[in-house]
Amino acid sequence: MEVLIKYGTEEQKSEWLEPLLDGKIRSCFGMTEIAVASSDATNIESSITSCGDDYVLNGRKWWTSMSLHPNCELCIFMGKTDFSASRHLQQSMVLVPMKSPGLKIHRALTCYGNYDAPGGHAEVHFNDVRVPKENLLVGEGMGFAIAQVVAKIFFEIMKNKGRLGPGRIHHCMRLIGNCERSIELMKDRLRSRVAFGKKLSEQGVWKERVGLSRVETDQARLMTLLAAHKMDTVGAKVAAKEIAMIKIIAPNVAKTVVDRAIQAHGAAGMSSDFPLATFMTWARSLRLADGPDEVHVNSLAKLEMKN
Repeated sequence: MEVLIKYGTEEQKSEWLEPLLDGKIRSCFGMTEIAVASSDATNIESSITSCGDDYVLNGRKWWTSMSLHPNCELCIFMGKTDFSASRHLQQSMVLVPMKSPGLKIHRALTCYGNYDAPGGHAEVHFNDVRVPKENLLVGEGMGFAIAQVVAKIFFEIMKNKGRLGPGRIHHCMRLIGNCERSIELMKDRLRSRVAFGKKLSEQGVWKERVGLSRVETDQARLMTLLAAHKMDTVGAKVAAKEIAMIKIIAPNVAKTVVDRAIQAHGAAGMSSDFPLATFMTWARSLRLADGPDEVHVNSLAKLEMKN
């Protein structure tokens, strides 16, 4: 939705954005590829070839979020329109109806054994998929800018947030919610369980774990609020450092806090009787999704060295 709001034409908004906002349909984003290290989006190999009034798309994508949802009707496909252009000007984005001939859901992917229904993630193959050229977003060579908000490459478009800055905020907000729920469940469990003659809540090691979980969760929350505030007031480009910081902090904090809650629940913590196993899956996954920790740490270091 954010991509269409900022970069879609009025016709594209009418056809796709309005039903998305109304909740009538869902969409997915096809960027990550099987054959390349997709933490560097310039590596993508999928092609977008001009053919008369159409583009012809070919490539294999995976971890295409929400593509399995029964109401998913649109894919934003990222591929290369010009393999000979400069590194950040090769990529473009086009809108692809999910019912297009040649678009095939190859398989559903599990994340730590979970399918994450009904949306889920899939490997999606594009074999000579044709779409009209009016489905292009902004223009040829603008795909990387839309996805990553690269500084100093484009002009007016760079004043706005791209897709991944807000997306990272959303992820971190959800992770903090998972931390809060984990702390609640951990406290309830510790008050209700007795081991070695006294409640777990009275044992020193668990007091320490609850206290540290509160400190770490509030630390992540305050950092996320700061990043969100800066995005709202000065834009994602200026807030790049804070966005990188929360994307590093939140998944690692969630992983730690959720792990303590699982430990407090014993074997039950690993079961589907509680949401903790799902929380752990998301915490670990989000150390990779929307950029791995290493990329964000590297970006943060570069920004810090310039200061």
